Amino acid sequence: MKAATIQLETLACPSCMQKIEGAVKKLDGIDKDNLKVLFNSSKVKVNFDEDKLAIDQIENAITNMGYEVLKSSVK
Repeated sequence: MKAATIQLETLACPSCMQKIEGAVKKLDGIDKDNLKVLFNSSKVKVNFDEDKLAIDQIENAITNMGYEVLKSSVK
């Protein structure tokens, strides 16, 4: 498992946070129990199986919903 932090543009409301969480949870390879979308800091913290999913695919799921990804870091 890899851990990623994805910095987003400022989230406008808590429902944005819920929409992003729902979209990311649908991806195969996401550790759903450790997914956190942080409204106050506009960050997504997620663990994912790098054999099933790449960080680009997580970013694409977010940008396809109309949110801007500013940067990502993977450990």
